[in-house]
This record gives sequence, structure tokens and C-alpha cells, in this order.
Amino acid sequence: MKYKLFGKTGLRVSELCLGTMTFGEEWGTGANKEESKKIFDHYVEQGGNFLDTANRYTEGTSEEWLGEFMGNERDRFVVATKYTLYDDPTNINASGNHRKNMFRSVEQSLKRLNTDYIDILWVHMWDFTTPVEEVMRGLDDLVRMGKVHYIAVSDAPAWVVAKANTLAALRGWTPFTGLQIEYSLIERTVEQELLPMAKDFDLCITPWSPLGAGMLTGKYNEGLAEGGRLSEKSVKFTEHNQKIARKVSEVAEKIGATAPQVALAWLRQQDQQVIPIIGARKMSQLKDSMGCLEVVIPDELMNELDEVSKVALGFPQAFFNLPNVQKVMFGDHGEDLENHH
Repeated sequence: MKYKLFGKTGLRVSELCLGTMTFGEEWGTGANKEESKKIFDHYVEQGGNFLDTANRYTEGTSEEWLGEFMGNERDRFVVATKYTLYDDPTNINASGNHRKNMFRSVEQSLKRLNTDYIDILWVHMWDFTTPVEEVMRGLDDLVRMGKVHYIAVSDAPAWVVAKANTLAALRGWTPFTGLQIEYSLIERTVEQELLPMAKDFDLCITPWSPLGAGMLTGKYNEGLAEGGRLSEKSVKFTEHNQKIARKVSEVAEKIGATAPQVALAWLRQQDQQVIPIIGARKMSQLKDSMGCLEVVIPDELMNELDEVSKVALGFPQAFFNLPNVQKVMFGDHGEDLENHH
């Protein structure tokens, strides 16, 4: 495993992040404690140090087991957890982005993780009820208290993140340094606004569901197998997505890799900092995913994957790229100008 800097910071994180939403069986889809420990140990043995969890994952079991697995080597790991989602659905203030839930949730996560600090605290989801000033000031207070080292944001519109970081710069508060979003070959709409915004603010991208809820593994290429986890009504199970998945399997066969490895390698070969979150219920799944580190997709095959999965950029990006628009902006010298931005 090699390492990357986390966004606009000096924090060193491994090039794959281990997602621990599968640590625990409360949701009916995770691994038991023994298998979870094996997954954790193998990831660490390969040099992994970047761990992703959340207060809601498996009703708190994910954080508890993670704290136990790290033991007295806590400082070797970069632990990222999240707040926003409820702990107690009967308590109106036990969810949301507001300051009361923020501090309450962090205190509970610290106890479950058996640690004094969180390396990266993610705002799990923008709730559209809490003022951005309240969120950013509260997060900055946690950093100044030493309970959190860095802050980041997940599942939020680009305009919200841009507003938050601009406000933080103006007020001298801690800015977001990472962006966690759904991003894969079957979910590329984030390229319209979120990825350009992240690149401009130098945010680390950590995609969740990089295998498209299993669609890109190839197991649904010919339809839903009996007992498959995807529902017939799943928004992922479409003819278009099956076409993309078949292309992934085709590319995998050509280069001697597996379909999951190709899907992850495609993300890693984007032109900005992307650290996929890999999750596993079985050791075999983890080993397969980590094999993406040895995979390089040739340019011509990258182009084929891009073409089959492309999305319309829409306005204003598509408008700016029109030849006549480039002409009126730059005259006869559009191709002569080197734009380092």
C-alpha cells in the first residue's frame, strides 16, 4: 500500500480506505466479529491505515469493534467517523447537523471507539435545517478542543460545500478537507458540479459504493440471480447499468483482472485525488478489491469505459465547451492559452 495526503492537509492516508459498515450483523448484511477481525487484520497487514465508520453503522457495533481491533495501536490509524444520522429515533435532537447533536454524537462515538480523538469527522448528510454558520463554528470548536483533527463532508450539494469553505476561510475556521460521495461507473452525475468543486478546493474524494451496489462485480450481468441482494425495483438494476457492467467485465477479461478490480482502478485513474472506500463481508471480497492496486487500465480501454458510462454535463458546463462560446471568450487564441487553473 502506498499513501496519499488527505486533501489540502499533511495527513497521510493509505490509497484505499477500509469501510467498516459491514462490521456487525445487526442490519442483516454484515460480517460476524471473527470475520470482521480477519478483514481488519489483512487490510492492516497490507499497509492500510485509513478506516471509515459512522455512529449509525450497525447500530454502533462498527465503532465498538473498530476500537477493540485497534487496541493500544490507536495512533497508527486514521479513523474517520460521521455524525448527523440518528442514534435514538424517538429523540428529536438525536439527529441532524445542529450543534447539540454534533457534540452529543461525537461524545458517544469517542466512547464506542475507546479513543480521545477522531482524526476525521464527516458531516454525514446535509439536513437543510441547520445554518451553515452553526455547523462550521461547531466543527471548528471541536477541532480547537482537540476532539477532532480534521473535518469533511458527505452527501451534500456542491453549493453547500463551497459556501461552507468560503465562510470558514473568511472567519478563520477549520475548512472541509474531504468529500464523500457516491461515485462509480454507474453514478457519474457527480462530475457535473461536485467533482469540479472538490478539485478547486483541493478536497480528497472518498467514493462510497464504488462497485455500484454490486452491479459492477458482474454477478448481475445476465439478470438477478435467485437470492440476489439487489431488488427488481432497485434504481441500480437498469438496462443501461447492465450495459456498463458488461463492459467492465469485458475489459477485465482483456487485461487479466476481475470486474471489481477494473471498477476500482477506473476510479483511481481519474485526474484528481480519489481514494475508494472498499467494504467486504468476506475475506475473499477484500482480497479481490485490494487487487486493484496492481491494475492499470490502458488509455484505449479507459476511453471505452468512459464512453459507455458517460453522462450529460448539462448547463453551464456543456455550454462553455461549445466552439462558438469558446470563440467569443478567447477570440482566435483559445488554443494558444495555457490555462494552469
